[in-house]
Amino acid sequence: MKVEIFIPCFIDQIYPETAFNTIKLLEKAGCDVVYNPKQTCCGQPAYHAGFWDEAKKIGLKFLRDFSEDCYIVSPSASCTGMIKKGYDDLFTNSTEHNRCRNIQSNIYELSDFLVNVLRKDYFGAELVGRAVYHDACSALREYKIKDEPRKLLAQVGGLEVVSMHDQGTYCGVGGTFAVKFEGISAAMAEQKVQNAMAVKADYIISTDSTCLLQLQGYIDKHQLPIKTKHIADVLTSGWANI
Repeated sequence: MKVEIFIPCFIDQIYPETAFNTIKLLEKAGCDVVYNPKQTCCGQPAYHAGFWDEAKKIGLKFLRDFSEDCYIVSPSASCTGMIKKGYDDLFTNSTEHNRCRNIQSNIYELSDFLVNVLRKDYFGAELVGRAVYHDACSALREYKIKDEPRKLLAQVGGLEVVSMHDQGTYCGVGGTFAVKFEGISAAMAEQKVQNAMAVKADYIISTDSTCLLQLQGYIDKHQLPIKTKHIADVLTSGWANI
């Protein structure tokens, strides 16, 4: 199966290892992965800041960087949700309407694609420890995935996934929210990390690197004995000769 991969700008610049692990994971699942090096951003930062004209320019480039007739997979529920939902505001009844709809129907967040399209949940990963899964707001409320990441994590050898208090609570990043409301944002990150530590978790795992950066910032500042990991990095943990 041919799959085009969309690596969000955030992952490209800050977590490139997650991008490479996403490719490894899809290849292990039997996909022929294609990466277009001309790709950039989906336009979400501009869109949420209210700059819709600028977001549309970036979105138009996205639509032209990817195919209409091929699966597109991304290790970000946030960016995928932007394309599936936000692009309705930008391209409905425009000259790109049909192309946009085709791409919207073909793009998937990584865990959704693995579980619901490929029908695979075991990849031979091993990670010893206890973890909590953080439901990113965009993943839970916009893209609407909940069970898929948990099904994948349940198959990771040595990993115990437990629930924490306020499981679906916001981490406080929210793009410009963390900049405009720094104090509130930091307090929300603190609450999320402390809830994870209360159940003695070694890891906080999520589908979205923006959430993980927010939480890891609090962890690093206070030198806490817990780590954040993207689900793609977890699902490729413990592989030999990779």
